[in-house]
Amino acid sequence: MGLIGWMRERATHADEHDRHALAELAERVTRLNPRLRLISHYERQLRPALAQALTHVRTLVHDVPAARDASDHAWGIDPYIHAFFGTPHDVALTFSRSPELRDYFAASPATQTATAVLGMTMTERRTLGVALEGDVMRSDVPQTNISFGEHRVTIIADSDATLRDEIVRRMFDQLALESLARFTAGKSRRDELDREQALLVTRLRLFERQGTGMRSVVGGDAPVSAAEATSLREQIASNEQALAQLPAAAGTLERQLECLTETLADAPARFSIAHRPLRLSATNVLLEPDSTTPASDIELLTAHVPGDPPLVRAFTLVNFARGDMVSQRALLDEAERYL
Repeated sequence: MGLIGWMRERATHADEHDRHALAELAERVTRLNPRLRLISHYERQLRPALAQALTHVRTLVHDVPAARDASDHAWGIDPYIHAFFGTPHDVALTFSRSPELRDYFAASPATQTATAVLGMTMTERRTLGVALEGDVMRSDVPQTNISFGEHRVTIIADSDATLRDEIVRRMFDQLALESLARFTAGKSRRDELDREQALLVTRLRLFERQGTGMRSVVGGDAPVSAAEATSLREQIASNEQALAQLPAAAGTLERQLECLTETLADAPARFSIAHRPLRLSATNVLLEPDSTTPASDIELLTAHVPGDPPLVRAFTLVNFARGDMVSQRALLDEAERYL
């Protein structure tokens, strides 16, 4: 096969791959409102906006740095892990307390290392600290202390590539949620839409609480218990059945599909990842870029997730080894120390 033929075949395979990806995404973004699939050629109508959103989302996720190892050893050599955790022991404790990570390792006995998203809040606090100014040691120097808390590990995979694919899918889930919120926020003057609107509002809240979307990726909400998860699945199934029994009001589904298309096309304005350079001392004091104090330079990633209210969380990708998990007994002993 000549070079031109090889290039054409490669382009054909790439087009087929993209078509398959767009078809899967069309199925995914309509699962929150399956009645949209009743519209003739709904997938074809969604395809241009899906392709536009996919390009943006893939670029965002591709630009996230590779996963870094999280361990007590890494705390001493990796400035990111050192900044995110107060002590080496805090690293293992944080990951071991994640029910999702424990369940993941329990369900994958052959997997020795998990790749996950670590989401956190970052707090800046102004204080007076000790610093050397010239030859004089002063104890009243204004400083900014950076701290990280509310660590959550929820989205887990067996590799960096698999994790990134899942993040892309979760971002499209979030766009579908945004579309649903956008449609239900409008005031309908038509009596026949009232029940559908109420059911869709309920559906939106149920899926958000279940953990659909980007909020679950960066861990911005309280975890859901097993009993609540079961209840949510039952409520979602009941809600879907009630929606399926509604008559299709003329133009209603078309307006919902139009809303979804507009939301997908608006993906660049709805998702952003901020890169903020920080120069931190060993005690997480924020220093000026030209400071001569011993410090480490990191680039903090912050995800801005739309919603009500919007969510802002610092995050990083990490690798965590099964062998570093703290036993349940040790976790209980640790908890008893603070009682």
